Amino acid sequence: MSTRDWMDEGTRLILSAIDQLDDAEFDAPTLLPGWTRRHLVAHLHYNAEALRRLVSWARTGVESRMYASTEQRNAEIETGARLPVAELRRLVRESADALAADLDALPEEAWSNQVVTAQGRTVPATEIVWMRTREVAVHAADLDRGVGFDDLPADLVEALIADTLKRRIAQGHGPALARWLTGRTGQAPELGPWL
Repeated sequence: MSTRDWMDEGTRLILSAIDQLDDAEFDAPTLLPGWTRRHLVAHLHYNAEALRRLVSWARTGVESRMYASTEQRNAEIETGARLPVAELRRLVRESADALAADLDALPEEAWSNQVVTAQGRTVPATEIVWMRTREVAVHAADLDRGVGFDDLPADLVEALIADTLKRRIAQGHGPALARWLTGRTGQAPELGPWL
């Protein structure tokens, strides 16, 4: 599967899980400390909008950051978490569709244009698809609604693990990872949640 296939599959998976929630279940906690399902769904919506800004930057060359600041990102999520459930359902679906359409319309030559992630990394626009893939795949499990890493394509789980290991090692966590992994023989779906 291509990264775009993974993104589309992850999007279908998480939107299906969200569709299966009744309204009261939006107030239940997720696997993310301090976040309800409302927070997670709001985050997914605003993440799609933030990535759409990067697609616009890649297309036009006019700088358009994902977020003005970490505080702005957090405030969006908190505000979104207070929206009526019906609006959250509509927004998360509409923004996912809009991001997919923006990616489909991005000219071939724009894919190599550089953009800056929320973490300050300068990356080619091709990275936007992976960024969204990671969000929808991992948060499908975080929703705590019966979807786990074993429901994701095996090659996607391996890619998520490799990506996370690379980022954690770059942050100086290599020795701790080595200690934890020593003697473990877990399969990729078991390593995914831990990482």
